[in-house]
Amino acid sequence: MLRTLMRRKLRTLLTVLGITVGIWALMVMGAMANKLTALVDGGSSYFDNKIVVTDATNPAFGFGNVPMPVEVVERVGRIPDIAVAAARVSFLLDPDNTGSGFSAPDFVIGFRAGFDQGYETFRSELAQGRYTTLEDEGRRVVLLGADLARKFDAGPGDAFSIHGEEFEVIGVLEPLLMFFDTTAIIPWTAAQELLVQNEALEFEGGTDIPVLTSMVIAYPEPGADFRAIMRDIGEALPQTRTVTGEDFDDQFGSTIAIFNAIILSVALISIVVGGLSVINTMTMSVAERTREIGIKRAIGASRGLIMRELVLEAGLMGFIGGLVGLGLAALVVYSANDAGKTSGTVLFLLTPWIGTLGVAFSTLLGAVAGALPAWNAARLDPVEALRYG
Repeated sequence: MLRTLMRRKLRTLLTVLGITVGIWALMVMGAMANKLTALVDGGSSYFDNKIVVTDATNPAFGFGNVPMPVEVVERVGRIPDIAVAAARVSFLLDPDNTGSGFSAPDFVIGFRAGFDQGYETFRSELAQGRYTTLEDEGRRVVLLGADLARKFDAGPGDAFSIHGEEFEVIGVLEPLLMFFDTTAIIPWTAAQELLVQNEALEFEGGTDIPVLTSMVIAYPEPGADFRAIMRDIGEALPQTRTVTGEDFDDQFGSTIAIFNAIILSVALISIVVGGLSVINTMTMSVAERTREIGIKRAIGASRGLIMRELVLEAGLMGFIGGLVGLGLAALVVYSANDAGKTSGTVLFLLTPWIGTLGVAFSTLLGAVAGALPAWNAARLDPVEALRYG
């Protein structure tokens, strides 16, 4: 079969190249869409069972950057159907880097271990080291997200600088494909000190500095009405803003879905062009091999055999083009992600599933595109075919 394809090397090469370009575009665009979808899915799972309360002037959706008095935590905890309300401090690792459309900014988050009292359903896994514990309060230790550890080439035992203060890395999280990958988690007391220090806050009463929080994580009782709780929080604390998983999905889910549809539509156009090139090549091949096909039919080859042979040839071209396209896409994806390592900008997520699907699709595309020329070849009258040429 390969020998048959090599009869017209240039034509076969150009056809395979057309499929390669289409699959390359599909893989690269698909990896980008996959990354965006993973970010949204990760955020959706994080917000799933909680209500995040921030200051009403906070510019970040669901992430507190504007300090609030810690008394807000107690007031949220008194709202009916709230099981647990916990304080959390957060601020940018680099105030000048607010992230991009494809990656979350580098955040520092501070909270007390066990703050959720067992209500948190979102789980993270350790790649190295250990989690923070209550015994770490008062110490300068940090647990790094996967992207942040890669960006700064840091691991357990290394020093890590946060706003001029040196912390010891005690652990690194497994990749979560969400904002925690670019987050440094530190004990509550250390986060409090850095928040006050870096906000350069001044308070009445001299050195009597109040305890602050950036947001409140509220866990409703099982079966509670989230919207009713949000309404109660808004009435009790009109200066706050609330966010749930439903709000997150409404804000980002539909936007990402439209963006992904546009990305994949562009890639599919390239695939269609590749399919048309297969049809053209196989049609010309059938025309050139009419006499050969007639001889095969005359000595007993069935129409089904002729059709299977030509469809397999077309499928083989699709398979080869898919493999080459996948290889080029992997090269682009990993090169681009490696180039963005220093800035923490990971644009693509190419998984084995996407690669397998892409090669299978290109093979099927080749076979389907070759089906019509193969059908026409199988219907040739042997006598008329033998007279051809």
